[in-house]
Amino acid sequence: MGHWRFFCGLVLLFYSCASTPNPYKEIDLAVSANDFQGGIEIIESKQGGNRPVYSARNAISLFLDKGLLEHYAGNYRDSSQDLQEAERLIEEAYTKSITAEITSYIANDNAKDYPGEDYEDIYINVFNALNYYHANDLEEAMVEIRKITMSSGKLDLLSRKYETSRSTVGDWVMNQLRSLGFQIDPNLPQGNPVNFSNSALARYLGALFYQGQGNSDGARIEFEQLNAAYAGNAKIYNFPIPKSAADAQNVPPGKARLNIIGFAGLSPVKEEKLIPGFFPFFQNAPLRAVQYKLPVFVTRAETQPITRIEVEVLGDGVSKTEKFNLELLENMGEVMKETYNARFSNMYFKTYIRTLVKYATADIAATKAGEYGSSLAAYGSALAAKVTIDATEGADIRMSRYFPDKAYIGGINLDPGTYPVTVTYYSGNRIVARDDPVYVTIRANQLNLIEAFCLK
Repeated sequence: MGHWRFFCGLVLLFYSCASTPNPYKEIDLAVSANDFQGGIEIIESKQGGNRPVYSARNAISLFLDKGLLEHYAGNYRDSSQDLQEAERLIEEAYTKSITAEITSYIANDNAKDYPGEDYEDIYINVFNALNYYHANDLEEAMVEIRKITMSSGKLDLLSRKYETSRSTVGDWVMNQLRSLGFQIDPNLPQGNPVNFSNSALARYLGALFYQGQGNSDGARIEFEQLNAAYAGNAKIYNFPIPKSAADAQNVPPGKARLNIIGFAGLSPVKEEKLIPGFFPFFQNAPLRAVQYKLPVFVTRAETQPITRIEVEVLGDGVSKTEKFNLELLENMGEVMKETYNARFSNMYFKTYIRTLVKYATADIAATKAGEYGSSLAAYGSALAAKVTIDATEGADIRMSRYFPDKAYIGGINLDPGTYPVTVTYYSGNRIVARDDPVYVTIRANQLNLIEAFCLK
């Protein structure tokens, strides 16, 4: 009878914890309204309370989210500080010892410090480069871009990062389990090579920064690499190269180029997915069926897809008004999913091993309970242990929440001067948002770049 009371108590505990309110709801609402300063203030106020939104083990997400909102709000120095701290923590997490890797087969990911995702580490430098541009420091902006694109840079290392991870620690763990008589599922997912070796977004910004420095040869190489990104990463870039990328290379004498980069939508988010499994070799039936809890990316339910971004530049009169649409440069959401694939298979493998060990321990204990009691005692012990184990497992859905989903670009050649610029965002034929006019002074032979955001 005691087993059943214990079992019922665990069930009640499990279900009472199942529905947790969204701790990011207030921040999300501020961001969806483009109230980025309000989002920053909400983060700061909640971090100072008894139940902070970002735990001490989720510091990377805190600095990323706050750094991104600081950027959108125009607080470029504060943004750089936060993004640099996030980058430092990601690097620190990556350089942990082999001992830490072994413990990842034992402890649930939520019990460890969040290490950051590969795409987060890449896009940190994109936004920090823009921070430096706004601070009139093109040299430091190029340093950030080169961290991504240079030989042995982040994108170069990404393609090799997971090649040997399973063949070292993972194989050692599997061999230890096999020596104890455990069968290993041969159908576990294997990581596919990451099909993202070049970023059009990083190359485009690099080309513009070189232009701003007067380095035409450097700009030419970056524009060529932008084309190479589309040619070599067809899974990510399954849409035409923006015409405005070519136009930015051919500014008529005496004219000034206004370049616009627009960020639209919010990135996908992680949700917990239950994946069924089966351990046929266990003696106690309740422990043969298992569900692995793994994080997967899903599109946000509340997201309003931006299908068109229109820019209006007003001249001296209504007849001189110029309108043009921004063109998609990089589907950042798809990059996030693609770079996540290799880590997902590694995560699946570790979850499988961890669950197998826990269930095996429970199977041994339940079998012992049956030997000293009855078959009912064994069944109750196995069932109670299964509920306990399942309740202690949970997908690690930590991540930065405020990266954009897509990056668009566009531009226009104008006479040097000051112009009011208005950006309108559409979902189909419906206007989702319209920015207030911004007066922009553009000069010949200089980089004139503005950003626009609609993170709905």
